[in-house]
Amino acid sequence: MRTVSRLGTLRVPRPRARRVSRPLIGLLLVGLLGSFLGCSSRPIDQRSRGATDGGGSPEGQSGEALVPFDVRPLLKPPRKYLGAALDGAPESLAPVRDFAARIGKQPNLLEYYLEWGGGFDPRRVRNARAASALPVMVWEPFEPSIADIADGASDAYTRKFATAVRTANLPVVISFGHEMNGHWYPWGTEATDPADFVRAWRRIHDIFQDVGAANVIWVWSPNVINYLPDAPLEPFYPGDSYVDWIGVVGYYTDSGASTFPTLFGPTTAAVRRFTRKPILIAETAAEPGPRKRRDVADLFAGVAASPDVIGFIWFDHHKRADWRIGSDPSALAEFKRGAANGLFGFDVKQI
Repeated sequence: MRTVSRLGTLRVPRPRARRVSRPLIGLLLVGLLGSFLGCSSRPIDQRSRGATDGGGSPEGQSGEALVPFDVRPLLKPPRKYLGAALDGAPESLAPVRDFAARIGKQPNLLEYYLEWGGGFDPRRVRNARAASALPVMVWEPFEPSIADIADGASDAYTRKFATAVRTANLPVVISFGHEMNGHWYPWGTEATDPADFVRAWRRIHDIFQDVGAANVIWVWSPNVINYLPDAPLEPFYPGDSYVDWIGVVGYYTDSGASTFPTLFGPTTAAVRRFTRKPILIAETAAEPGPRKRRDVADLFAGVAASPDVIGFIWFDHHKRADWRIGSDPSALAEFKRGAANGLFGFDVKQI
């Protein structure tokens, strides 16, 4: 809501046959000045920053006077995040309600995917907030190349996007160029030099900082290194000043690692050689089959037993395999049992 000076809009009629005395003019001016000062905007409380005036700015503030949402309490929460990537969410909350009904608890991280070049949709952020969750945006730079982004080819797009994020002024988790140590994406090892990836990441981050978009939690998300021995992680790392969470991507498969220590342990050990940032299992699920129930139990137990792992996001999609938790009744029952643990899940608005 923009404050308008009433001194510039109010007209005091002046009767032709009567002169207004100077004392009366003085009283009028004092009254008008008091009204003007009384309508000045006030800083809003941290807990009420979700309220907006319809244009994206927190109620009572102009776009130039935003008090950035303080994401620091969310970085190391007292309990574990329980997240999900759900088809159609968070642009719609119906999938969130359905998932919550199945597992018996509201997920508090809602992951979705956006191609580089796409616009920022504040409805997703507001919907996630309404569901007491953080939106986790996985930003996929299919084009232009990472080197071009690093050289400034997308600066105008990045600045426009960052400004929109700042205007929304609600917490947003951003994971740029996930699984960069793999070879299956154009921003991966076959097409991208690690030094260019670091330059691109830092350039994007700096633009967000320049426009004042401090309401972002930055997640650097490599794939587990079990099958990638020739792609060391550290050369891809932008540095602690540019990253808030380490977001590890790894799936339980019939032919791969079958326990939390064997699936995530090697990557955790590699990461701990150069950073102590909190770890989020940013994308995981279990392949259909007789092991799925056991894999779900192992995931909950592994996250619960790892003090530096702040939670996980379940990839509840049917892509290349049916990773959905509801596809296996016994696995769903195990997931519901794990989610019932008070260690998992909380209302992010209360942090």
